[in-house]
Amino acid sequence: MTERTADKYADWQSHDCGCGMPHGPDGGHAPGCDGAAPEAGEARTEEGLLKTPLHALHEELGGKMVEFAGYSMPVQYPMGVLKEHLHTREKAGLFDVSHMGQVLLVPRKAAAAEKLETLVPQDIIGLKEGRQRYALFTNDAGGLEDDLMVANKGDHLFLVVNAARKAPDIARLRAGLEPDVVVKHVTTRALLALQGPKAEAVLSALAPEVAEMRFMDVRDVVVDGVELWVSRSGYTGEDGYEISVPADAAEDFARKLLAHDDVAPIGLGARDSLRLEAGLCLYGHDIDETTTPVEAALSWAIQKVRRADGARAGGFPGAGRIHAELAESASRVRVGLTPEGRAPMREGVALFAAEDGAEPVGVITSGGFGPSVGGPVAMGYVPAALTAPGTVLYGELRGRRLPVAVAKLPFVAANFKR
Repeated sequence: MTERTADKYADWQSHDCGCGMPHGPDGGHAPGCDGAAPEAGEARTEEGLLKTPLHALHEELGGKMVEFAGYSMPVQYPMGVLKEHLHTREKAGLFDVSHMGQVLLVPRKAAAAEKLETLVPQDIIGLKEGRQRYALFTNDAGGLEDDLMVANKGDHLFLVVNAARKAPDIARLRAGLEPDVVVKHVTTRALLALQGPKAEAVLSALAPEVAEMRFMDVRDVVVDGVELWVSRSGYTGEDGYEISVPADAAEDFARKLLAHDDVAPIGLGARDSLRLEAGLCLYGHDIDETTTPVEAALSWAIQKVRRADGARAGGFPGAGRIHAELAESASRVRVGLTPEGRAPMREGVALFAAEDGAEPVGVITSGGFGPSVGGPVAMGYVPAALTAPGTVLYGELRGRRLPVAVAKLPFVAANFKR
């Protein structure tokens, strides 16, 4: 954000529309304000789980609903996880990710990008308008409090954070940025992900301009009078889009996408196997508050300008440890793993350097069957000396130690549109 942009919002004050955003002296609405207060309470199931705006559609489509991060979410549909996974790789899958947190950062007395850099080790100031970047919330010990997406939408930033981390993330943002920057939790929009090689053809039939977008581009488009916030991104390793849509228009828009022969509804089960094959971290499993970016093999996400010799080095929580590990490496590192045979090795399986004796040297943090790979795949942490692809370790399953080889990530090459 430029200083001029920050000045634009310097005298904005609360307005009585009830959205909680600052508004101009002329009563004009702030970015992201729909002119109405969010509902007092979110819809819940009889069991007390939160519903997304597409809950009724999931049930209509035969979704098997489970609890996830406090929400009732579809883990699979009648097609089944294996076919849903392969359909996404071959055509296009539609995911409901409305449980994720959508947050707007609007400058009031300071530029949002400059302030956000005090909380993340990424280059936010250098993020161009119309672009998005993967970012990390770190703590004073260098651990990861969450991973998130940050988009520069010109006069404000748009963030997407993990569902289970919404409350602490928003609290962290408010404590670190307000009152200089307004932190607005968007509760009146759904979030959909259209993923797969046919995604561009499907969405561009409704909004032709999205075909021009490249990986990590963001732009607003209008479909049948409804404003969509679109990013060319996702968490499957495939080409595709994430689309923020007003909650009251979400079901109609989802039906428009599902009407296409190439699109099928996809649940959490296939979303997990897709991201695992793509070598992508799941917060609370592969990364957490005890894991540093270097340990997690996420050093690529820290731009040079924020590193020890960069123009804006440090200034974020845990910078000392993170800079030291960037220079000297970490004692353990996240790697890909391919178990021998057909039996998956799942989260929590201990890893050993030898077939018998000794203490475990590592642990699996994510694992399962990779439908596109045609066999079991996993990720986990091992000592830095044991990270070379082909290194044979042993995972302990039901009292037996079975071979598992260190593998290069990702298991399936990314299919992003560069």
